[in-house]
Amino acid sequence: MASEAPKAEALNVVGQPVKLRDLKKHVGGQTSYCDDLRFPRMLHLKMHRSVQPHAKLLAVDTAAAARSEGVVRVLTHADLPGGELWSGLATVGGAGDEPVLASDKVRWKGEAIAAVVARTPEQAEAAAAKVKVRYEPLPAVFDVEEALAAGAPNLIAHWPGNHYIFGDDHAAAQIRLGDVEKALAEADRVVENVYQTSPIEQAPLETIGCVAVPDGDGRYTVHTGSQSLSSTLKSVAAYLGLPANRLRFVSGSVGGGFGGKADLAVEVTATLAAIKTGRPVKYRYTREEEMFASSTRAAWRVYIKDGVMNDGRIVARKVTTYHDSGAYLRMSNYGAMKHSTHWPGPYTVANVWVDVYCVFTNRTPSGAMRGFGIMPASFAIEVQMDRVAKAIGMDPWRLRLLNAYRNGDMRGHHRAVKDAAMIETIQATAKLSEQNLTGDLQSLSSWRQKAG
Repeated sequence: MASEAPKAEALNVVGQPVKLRDLKKHVGGQTSYCDDLRFPRMLHLKMHRSVQPHAKLLAVDTAAAARSEGVVRVLTHADLPGGELWSGLATVGGAGDEPVLASDKVRWKGEAIAAVVARTPEQAEAAAAKVKVRYEPLPAVFDVEEALAAGAPNLIAHWPGNHYIFGDDHAAAQIRLGDVEKALAEADRVVENVYQTSPIEQAPLETIGCVAVPDGDGRYTVHTGSQSLSSTLKSVAAYLGLPANRLRFVSGSVGGGFGGKADLAVEVTATLAAIKTGRPVKYRYTREEEMFASSTRAAWRVYIKDGVMNDGRIVARKVTTYHDSGAYLRMSNYGAMKHSTHWPGPYTVANVWVDVYCVFTNRTPSGAMRGFGIMPASFAIEVQMDRVAKAIGMDPWRLRLLNAYRNGDMRGHHRAVKDAAMIETIQATAKLSEQNLTGDLQSLSSWRQKAG
């Protein structure tokens, strides 16, 4: 006998309070996280990190660390399979650029150089402090436009000019629609502004961490808070030269991530340590490490030039954006592509020109964070809309309403708009804010026909 369909009221949860099924465990302190895991003979890994933002590594002396109390193994770049192990682009594929443990040089303050494995976290941390590194400091650059300027220090040999090369040898992720220069020349006025965001740390309650456990048959189980479980498994297998079926990755409750746990941060080194010692190895960031060593939401610099008619039509939008990737690429190219396709925002503009550069600097590498690429674009777009409205003396509600895209309008990346609800959203928001847009709605059709 077929089961009865659920009653309609049982499916109506929008606008209603919903009790989380694991709420009681969370508030009662009963939820188990990665750091709660304990295994017999488990070791702990701590990292010695660079104190220089850009320098050649002349010598790495681990002798004192290896002799320290409780230390079982010290790992350097020489312990990695083949001597080369690039972790760049762990989740999006492509040419790698980031060593798991630095070899010839360091490119940001905090880059991992040597991993110390000991019986307790305290012993590992004390020994890691005894690693001695001799540096030859190199010129560093911390600003995206300075990094692109002639004469800037080149950070990575295969990224000449300090920027990523997109497909078809493009220096930037590009969007082209219509004739922007012609539309700017014919506009009643041009409104130009620059917008800058800063790096943001995700700051999850549970810091990044994992435990790699030998299973005794040449296989390894890795318990991790990774947000990209399957791709992290594949990456670790590739970088350690292991068949993927020799790894099992297990995720549990994650105490926050927001994109910050999408990078391959700890799993390769912890698994390598488990292979070298034959014992379970836990590698967890301290709160301090989480704040200075984990990837952040990137800093973005956005230049916008809008061609505007006095009646409110935005006829051209030209954008140049510099994405601060930090010292390595990681997922920056993916964020840049998302950023580029978000322009010109939820508005219909007939002429659009966008260049988005991924620029390397000697800052902490950036990564994912809640709509990365999209959020800085949205911020710049909406502040720009307010400034355009002020420049032409138009109410900012009316400006947005008149330019809002509708179904069938063409986006900058040559895709027609579907399932648009921008006008309805503006209406609803205006109503809640006690704004009267009735007259604007009545004149919208004729205005849009003119904008044609």
